[in-house]
Amino acid sequence: MESFPAIVATENAPASLQQVPESSLPEGDVTVDVSWSSLNYKDGLAVTGKGRIIRSFPMVCGIDLAGTVRSSDSDKWSPGDEVVVTGWGLSETHPGGYTTRQRVRSGWLQPRPERLSLRETMAIGTGGLTAMLCILALEDAGIEPGTEGEVLVTGAGGGVGSFAVMLLASLGYRVAAATGRPEIAEYLTTLGASSIVGREELSANSGRPLEKERWSAAIDTVGSQTLATVLAQTRYRGAVAACGLAGGSDLPTTVLPFILRNVRLSGVDSVSTPTDVRAAAWARLDTDVPRHLLDLVTTTEPLARVPALAEQILAGSVRGRIVIDVAGAGA
Repeated sequence: MESFPAIVATENAPASLQQVPESSLPEGDVTVDVSWSSLNYKDGLAVTGKGRIIRSFPMVCGIDLAGTVRSSDSDKWSPGDEVVVTGWGLSETHPGGYTTRQRVRSGWLQPRPERLSLRETMAIGTGGLTAMLCILALEDAGIEPGTEGEVLVTGAGGGVGSFAVMLLASLGYRVAAATGRPEIAEYLTTLGASSIVGREELSANSGRPLEKERWSAAIDTVGSQTLATVLAQTRYRGAVAACGLAGGSDLPTTVLPFILRNVRLSGVDSVSTPTDVRAAAWARLDTDVPRHLLDLVTTTEPLARVPALAEQILAGSVRGRIVIDVAGAGA
């Protein structure tokens, strides 16, 4: 029986590179030959077992995949179609993209955007998609290029943060990039940041429910005290899009930013985002991603390196986006 290389997690143990039989492919109506995947913070939690991400074991990890339809029982997709899947429970309730072949539900698929290669879709992946969904949330709140003041991005050196800085700057916003790694300041200014903010400025609790107004809006990937500080510093009728919890899932704040400064807090989820919203976000990514900067935020690694990379992303030592070369499996 044919088998495929995959990064597989078993209960009470970190994930590892294994061979999985074709009989282990899950239910679904489209089978995809996977060429590329990516590494996200959530993948780090799943692969290392340090986060309660996976709901059943064994589980093929990887929340993203891009590849070519091998076979289809759906009239929406045909063999040879190039497709992308992000979220939808991959690596949680449904086997994911760290394998050379996967079966998924047809409703989860997005066609490869016209101007992007399959590899470029994974350079974007969940990180870039989440960043664009955050920008759409800010736009919905009335935050537009030319709005007075800077838009703050926390965790700016990570995958979501790097894309948020790059996209916001390319759209004409002034961007403040917050990071705990001063050595990547030049990288962030190259992406378009107009100023660099030390992480310690946001992670300390001042004890004040409202602080001096600094930001017209923000995209927060950190959560916890950082998000509370950002809310306390956001200007009147500003907006914050929250999409991460790298610093913790708690939120030690008050209602005062919301009822005295009319600040809007929008939660952004990329796992269960409706298909039409995904399509709109991918259409914007297809046109708005600065191609000359895409390679700057991206490195490519083989599938076998995923367990080590998962530890690195949780340690905060990964810069930008990592594309996983699945087709080159064991290298």
